[in-house]
Amino acid sequence: MPARPQTIAGWLDWAVRAYARKKVSLGQVADNAHDEALYLLLRTLELPLESPRSVLRRKVTSEQAARVAEIFRRRLDERVPAAYLTREAFLGGHKFYVDERVIIPRSYFVELLPEIAELLEDTVRSPGCASRSAPARGVKRVVDVCTGSGCLAVLLAHQFPTAKVDAIELSPAAAAVARFNLAQHGLGDRVTLHRSDVFDAVKPARYDLILSNPPYVPTREMRDLPDEFRREPAMALDGGRDGLDIVRKLLRQARERLQPRGIVALEVGQARPALEKSFPELEPHWLHTQDGEDCVCLIPAARLKSWNG
Repeated sequence: MPARPQTIAGWLDWAVRAYARKKVSLGQVADNAHDEALYLLLRTLELPLESPRSVLRRKVTSEQAARVAEIFRRRLDERVPAAYLTREAFLGGHKFYVDERVIIPRSYFVELLPEIAELLEDTVRSPGCASRSAPARGVKRVVDVCTGSGCLAVLLAHQFPTAKVDAIELSPAAAAVARFNLAQHGLGDRVTLHRSDVFDAVKPARYDLILSNPPYVPTREMRDLPDEFRREPAMALDGGRDGLDIVRKLLRQARERLQPRGIVALEVGQARPALEKSFPELEPHWLHTQDGEDCVCLIPAARLKSWNG
């Protein structure tokens, strides 16, 4: 590295150029180098994330410069994801603890959960209830399958404040992180965490909503993932031959786990074509996302009941 920058702005300019030069992969914390580098700078220098732009003019001491240089060395040369460096991630306005035991929280459910909740509450609303603002009778129990850090279970608890929430995770290491996050959010008593392969070890229960962002990367594509993504637990990414191993199991088990008017909500990323090809009779309803990926689908209980899969 040439002479070290003297200000935060100088470090930010240097980092953005370094990200481009080293072809760093993004998408785990931010979708552009400027925002991720600024985040790392503010966190490393122990400055508020909402700091005004004037903070960029601040001088960096030699001790601070050494810490910043080390953080960017690990991010740029070792390809350690930014969230693992800071031990935190944000989703839906909430902060979560993360480390290498869990996938870094990112999900389209953040933008779609209010829409899903509205659709679900319309479905379970009392017969003859004309008012959209009237309380739904049926949203009593919801579950997040493959919860990882527990982030989506926390979002479910906030979206459905009167519902019982379950969270399911097979990895004991990831379950430990989820348990910590649930406690940090004051939800340890309201959200029940289960160690289970989908519903195998969960006592029979009927859910109004089964939600899951499962592993969906085809095994053959795992080796082609960017270095940053291959630092995440393979178990949280590898979805088997066509990316749908967990999805198949979940759909089969969901038939006996849904309320008559319940729904399954799945986020399947690039596995959408495979899901449509494998389960055409389920006619999944794809929700629109702001970036056009449209990889979250809803499948009602009635359709699963008539499915011969």
